[in-house]
Amino acid sequence: MPALPLYPLSTGRNSLTKEEHKTEKPLHAARIEDYALIGDCETAALICRNGSLDWLCWPTFASGACFAALLGTAEHGYFQIRPSEDERVTGDEWRYKPHTLIVEKVWKTQNGEVLVSDFMPPRGNNSDVVRIVKGLRGSVKMRMDLVLRFDYGRTIPWVERVDHHMRAIAGPELVVLRTAAPLHGEDLTTVSDFEVSEGQTVSFVLSYGSSLQEAPVAFDPQDAYRDTEVFWTDWTSQRKGSTDWEDCVERSLITLKALTYRPTGGLVAAPTTSLPEEIGGIRNWDYRFCWLRDTAFTLLVLLHEGYTEEALAWRGWLLRAIAGSAEQMQSLYGLGGERQLTEWQADWLPGYENSMPVNIGNKAAEQLQMDVFGEVISALARTPTLKDDIWRTAVRSLVVNMLEHLENIWRQPDSGIWETRGPQQHFVHSKVMAWVAFARAIEAYERSGDPGDETLRQAVQRWRGVRDAIHRDVCINGYDSDRNTFVQAYGSHALDAALLRIPLVGFLPANDPRVVGTVQAIQKELQRGDLVLRYNVESDDGLPPGEGAFLACSFWMTGVMYLTGQKEEARAMYERLLKLRNPLGLISEEYDMREMRQVGNFPQAFSHLTMAHAATILSGGKGPWSEALEFA
Repeated sequence: MPALPLYPLSTGRNSLTKEEHKTEKPLHAARIEDYALIGDCETAALICRNGSLDWLCWPTFASGACFAALLGTAEHGYFQIRPSEDERVTGDEWRYKPHTLIVEKVWKTQNGEVLVSDFMPPRGNNSDVVRIVKGLRGSVKMRMDLVLRFDYGRTIPWVERVDHHMRAIAGPELVVLRTAAPLHGEDLTTVSDFEVSEGQTVSFVLSYGSSLQEAPVAFDPQDAYRDTEVFWTDWTSQRKGSTDWEDCVERSLITLKALTYRPTGGLVAAPTTSLPEEIGGIRNWDYRFCWLRDTAFTLLVLLHEGYTEEALAWRGWLLRAIAGSAEQMQSLYGLGGERQLTEWQADWLPGYENSMPVNIGNKAAEQLQMDVFGEVISALARTPTLKDDIWRTAVRSLVVNMLEHLENIWRQPDSGIWETRGPQQHFVHSKVMAWVAFARAIEAYERSGDPGDETLRQAVQRWRGVRDAIHRDVCINGYDSDRNTFVQAYGSHALDAALLRIPLVGFLPANDPRVVGTVQAIQKELQRGDLVLRYNVESDDGLPPGEGAFLACSFWMTGVMYLTGQKEEARAMYERLLKLRNPLGLISEEYDMREMRQVGNFPQAFSHLTMAHAATILSGGKGPWSEALEFA
């Protein structure tokens, strides 16, 4: 059959003008907690509870979005399946199929019930989104709307129908929609009106490919469903950990797995960009990259739960990314270890709830963040090796090189864990993590039983001196004896929730009076109910004030409270924090205490990994930081 245009552009245009982008039109996105995550471990999509897929970057996490309505209007791209306007929705159910990343939505209307199952199968040659509509009771009229807009909602593709599928092309990009349902064009939108009766199934398969190659091959959606279910249930069955919050931890682990980039072993901080830390604010960042800190800590959590494959893959990614001298080590990289992550603004997008700018790229890659040395060396120390491991020598060389460089720079100021865009400071947390780097390396050397050559023995002896010097320096210059608390930075009176990690990483025991005093000071000055602020953003961090409560800090607080003997209070606080998750168990970077809603990029790896880590501590376990370490 010849190609039949669904909506050829009579104007000959292939993109919206700036004026059209800025035309006042209703924003499309729902509240952040109304979204579910699906993914294929190379990219991920967000699907709203109302059946609208509003965010998807194809073919990778860091690619341009072809559905960007999350950050704009319907014209910026979405893919929705829901009952038609003729149906009166009387109820719904929304959940993940147990132990998987398959989203199930049951729609109930006056005429019947349907189940919509959404997922991305494990990737073969192409990446796919599969949406299966199944009649459960009666007969329900359904509606499908598909608006593809490449380049973050900027480019309208040429769309045509060929045989039993629809094809959209924009330059080298190709997306194919296959379905047995009828399709037609309507105002630059591909739509389908269909009806599903009890026992009937209608599927929609959206596949990404290259317009320069053959179209993606068709496959059976039911086979893909079974393959996806097996993939996730097999993975979750390998888990070895155990806590008092099994469902919560498993969902967090699945989410962390979904944020890994399988071809290289990297892990993105979140699948989104520019979901604001404050609605209407400018603290909107692109998190679709691999932070050494987040990835290293995630690997510690995954290793604690028995997942070694991801750790070994990450180690390979790390060695390739850092390749060369530690002097050129960055705090974050691209999915494949790319170093150039130029930050620019997609000014045609109005932003989530008019929160501008929409940033693409992240110039935090240019900052010195000294804490990543401790995070990386701790993760390498926990990653298992074999005697004949080809990476074994490379790992040792990398660690030695990192410590030699850290030995020269640890007295310098940096931008810290919070990536402040103001002046560099001597952040106490950064110094503590520099201490962690040397401490973990020394512990690993001592546990190995391998004295190594004379050069290594001398280096270790020198490391012991540096470790002790950092500890003394922090305890003198980072501690306010008048207030009995550690402070955010040398010479500062400000507090910082990152100081809660002091007992978690073993810098001082939890019952040390200085730790107890620090916890009490943070509770008094930074804690609001159960939520803990990172620091006072009214201070000079290079940006206007305004953000939610950083959720990881609250989970750190529960762990520290437990370790200082406040066990029942800590467990009760943790239970209350879990209620901030959405109905599917997902959580973002921050929480807006005034509006009572999630804010920031979603779902966020750091929030999920600290939530899982806290569950281990509160269940009486040691957690990943306190286990035996070895890499030598």
